[in-house]
Amino acid sequence: ARGDVMSLVSVKMNGLETLERKLSEMNRIRFDAVVEMQMVDMVDRATQNHNATQGGTPYDTGELIESVGKIGTGKDSEMGYSKDYAPHVEYGHRTVKGGYVEGQRFLRRNVEIQQPIYKQDLLNAITKE
Repeated sequence: ARGDVMSLVSVKMNGLETLERKLSEMNRIRFDAVVEMQMVDMVDRATQNHNATQGGTPYDTGELIESVGKIGTGKDSEMGYSKDYAPHVEYGHRTVKGGYVEGQRFLRRNVEIQQPIYKQDLLNAITKE
């Protein structure tokens, strides 16, 4: 069952604050719609692809994919994973025998893929008549 609490895995898109502020000042409803669209795109990418290098969610039992979700709306919307082990898959972890499993950085890659799309969507919304 999906809980209301998302995992602590998070990545913020940086460098777009000026565009965000400009669109928000011009048209708050349009800005909220652009942000909402980004979260939906990222959830879709996370659930429809199992390749971490392409921003998809790694697949083992399917539980991590089932835990992908979006909470909030508009500028307050966020996407993430509700499984408590999501940060260990993202960032890496030690094993019981003292080894180390590298993180897969699937969420970071999802954000990296989305960032230029988000930037273009912001520009399109600002110039939209």
